[in-house]
Amino acid sequence: MVIEGGYSNSEVARRLGTTSWSVRNWVAAFRQSGELPVSVQVVSAADENRQLRKELAELRIENDILKKAAAYFAKESL
Repeated sequence: MVIEGGYSNSEVARRLGTTSWSVRNWVAAFRQSGELPVSVQVVSAADENRQLRKELAELRIENDILKKAAAYFAKESL
């Protein structure tokens, strides 16, 4: 999940119910074993942050639109 999925150690740890240190150790052991897939694309933290901020902004806009639509339809049903 960390290497191929691009998730952070803390996100994977939360999903698996373990600590981020455990995930970090697993990733380090996996990298040292030399079994990394060839097509793994390393994404810098800054790039990931930029992409996540863009996604967050889009989701906030969508959420606002849905709130306005729900309020509009609530008025119409009265």
